[in-house]
Amino acid sequence: MKKIGIIGGGFTGTMTAVQLIYKSTEPFEIILINERETLNKGIAYNPYSNKHLLNVIAGKMSAYPDKPDHFLDWVMKKEIFIKKDKTLIANSFLPRQVYGEYLFDIWEEAKEEAESKQIKLTVIESFVIDLDTSEDIISLWLDNNQKLNVDECVIATGNHIPRNPRIKNMDFYNSPNYFQNPWKIESVKDTKENLPILIVGNGLTMVDTVLGLLEQGFKGEIYSISPNGFNILPHRHNGLKYSKLVEELQDNMNIYELVKLINKHIKTVREYGVSAEPIIDSLRPQTQKIWKSFTDHEKELFMSRLRHLWGVARHRIPLHSHDKIQQLRIDGKLHINSGKIIDITELNESITVQYFDKKENGIKAINVSRIINCTGPETDLANLDKSFLKNCLLKGILTQDKLKIGIKADTESFQIINSDGKPHTNLYTIGSNLKGELWESTAVNELRGQAEKLAKKLKAKMLIHKD
Repeated sequence: MKKIGIIGGGFTGTMTAVQLIYKSTEPFEIILINERETLNKGIAYNPYSNKHLLNVIAGKMSAYPDKPDHFLDWVMKKEIFIKKDKTLIANSFLPRQVYGEYLFDIWEEAKEEAESKQIKLTVIESFVIDLDTSEDIISLWLDNNQKLNVDECVIATGNHIPRNPRIKNMDFYNSPNYFQNPWKIESVKDTKENLPILIVGNGLTMVDTVLGLLEQGFKGEIYSISPNGFNILPHRHNGLKYSKLVEELQDNMNIYELVKLINKHIKTVREYGVSAEPIIDSLRPQTQKIWKSFTDHEKELFMSRLRHLWGVARHRIPLHSHDKIQQLRIDGKLHINSGKIIDITELNESITVQYFDKKENGIKAINVSRIINCTGPETDLANLDKSFLKNCLLKGILTQDKLKIGIKADTESFQIINSDGKPHTNLYTIGSNLKGELWESTAVNELRGQAEKLAKKLKAKMLIHKD
């Protein structure tokens, strides 16, 4: 019986398995490997707080590309929503916990489908610690001392925890008062209010962490530090469509021409009291194509000069979450700083953070009780600690793009490219690992399409081998 291994049981891994189950006509085995607590949900949809909301409205969150209302229809059958207005719910930002329940229900239905088709499902709650390839077999070693051989293997590992910022005293990161993984509830529990808390980073995860701290009863002050300060925008123009920019978009425009065109249309909409978000949204279907057309130099230019501006316009939060953050700032409970941490020292229960303040143009210090890292996922595999992906990089099984933000792969077949520049015949990756190839490869809109497309290819390959 053919064995297909899937490393990662978050949205991407789960939906690849689900699509394989529904599309397949012959018995085979799926082996899904993931840690227990995020199985079938992933970090994003297994939050520790029901205050953590989706950043996309419910009407656009279906897990299936060909069933646009699947999530919304599922939601409207739940007791809490059944009497609500469907149009209102379709345009609402629901808790991520609800979406996690939705994915769990999808998985349970798929398990029944698999049983009816005699497809064997093996779920292993463990970590892959190493991987090797041969002409026909992928070998996996797990941290429970188990070894597996599979015919095809999909790496759907999702996002990694943030890297530790470079400081003089790197030993600080061994402190029990430092939390490198902001997505675990331990980062916001059992806080002390005698001193403030510092959050490193001012992005979407910072917002979730602040809300999590409040929910856990923290009443003290919160500081945050990042190179650019807090520039997150709320969703202000839900449903507003803008088409003029795309009408003027031409193939293979260089980055300078593209920026000039975007700025032209931003200026146009601002004359009518509309901010830039609909302009960026209108580019969304073209983003991957544009990114792939850029030269390496243009990609480097984007990352160094435009990445932050793009992120501000592209990654927005629900209006009421934004209002809460702003009110905390007004009340003096949340302090946003632009700058760079220089050093961190800990004495007894006090942590002293020395940082360069861009606004004051000088070095300042604050004393805090704990530090939570919200700087965003690490993307350079060489920096990962005890990772099979790092091992694969060192062995030449996989390579990274020049910017080190993803794994090199053929974006049509999803086959991973080795250090000789050749694609593996039976090793694939999708999801955030393709960010270097596609840039936009982290949202449900992209991931559901990748899962379906890869499942089709794997099904076709199984049929060829059968014949």
